[in-house]
Amino acid sequence: MTFEPKIVGFLCNWCSYTGADLAGTARIKYAPNIHVIRVMCSGRVDPTFVLKALESGADGVLIAGCHPGDCHYQEGNYSALRRYHLLKKMLSDFGVEEGRVRLEWISASEGDRFAQVVNDMTAQVRALGPFHRQKAPAEQATAETASKAS
Repeated sequence: MTFEPKIVGFLCNWCSYTGADLAGTARIKYAPNIHVIRVMCSGRVDPTFVLKALESGADGVLIAGCHPGDCHYQEGNYSALRRYHLLKKMLSDFGVEEGRVRLEWISASEGDRFAQVVNDMTAQVRALGPFHRQKAPAEQATAETASKAS
């Protein structure tokens, strides 16, 4: 039996979600592994959303927004980009592999690009295997202290 990853996709309402809709209406085939969550802007995706998705059983997370300069909220995607860089550093500290979280710019007219990104990410996460949450160093120290105390 082959592993099929579960991917959570946070898609901006104005571009990426519409691009996903275009992929569907144009009958462009892509991997069915993505569970789409529509957000008003990629800049509204809080890093805790990504952590919660991974903790809740997702094997990968895709954040997709408007191309830089085309954000419906002027600078929301720039906020998403800044948060993404900080999130990547935090995830590496937690032992989360590089390819499990991805940020992409997909416009409303790029249904084929949406399908390509989903297919690429699915293949990448499939190669990584199932996500197994590792304890952060602070959690490990707390667990070790608690086991010694009992």
